Amino acid sequence: MTKIGIIGSGNIGGALTELFSKAGHEVAIANSRGPDSLTDLARETGARPATIAEVVRGSEIVVVAVPMRRVGELPSDLFADAPTNLIVIDTSNYYPRQRDGRIEQVEAGMTESGWVQRQLGRPVVKAFNSIIAGHLLNKGRPAGGVGRVALAVAGDDAQAKATVMRLVEEIGFDAVDAGTIEQSWRQQPGSPGYLKDYDAAGVRRALAEATGVRTPDWQATPNSPGTFASPA
Repeated sequence: MTKIGIIGSGNIGGALTELFSKAGHEVAIANSRGPDSLTDLARETGARPATIAEVVRGSEIVVVAVPMRRVGELPSDLFADAPTNLIVIDTSNYYPRQRDGRIEQVEAGMTESGWVQRQLGRPVVKAFNSIIAGHLLNKGRPAGGVGRVALAVAGDDAQAKATVMRLVEEIGFDAVDAGTIEQSWRQQPGSPGYLKDYDAAGVRRALAEATGVRTPDWQATPNSPGTFASPA
């Protein structure tokens, strides 16, 4: 059993709360609205509602599952007193035209998780960003199953990345080492494997085929952001 804290109770945060709890881990969940807003999710999953600060203090792994533009709004000292071996997982994606607006460093070529690292002041492992939340909940399969969906995992610390890859395997997916955070553009929105539900061979092929060019659909415009229904 691992103590896992999740910051963010949206689609991905909620799905991971359920999956990690079912896998036997001790899960604490927090959001910007406070523990009282998490009663239903806690009852459904067995997770413990907490404040954001409590999640960080009491966990061995912390998952940051908030919209990318909200990462910079987290407390600047959130990880200041956290142990050096705390693993932080970044699930975020940059949606400039739909939600996040322009983030200059990312537009200039910084990887999305590289930007998140800079905001948090903490190394991260990028995972769970390349699958729809509903598929994350429902497409897990036992190890060795034909067509088992695989997820890309990127990070600079080999031990932290290996730990996250084991978590991926535990909840029913194959884990594929996608390299470093500097290489994590290969699993960002617009990449060949994004939201494709490929098996391990397919994910490796998609990572190899990826290019570092951010297409117009994934670049901010002067009118950004719009909405998911009407990108700007």
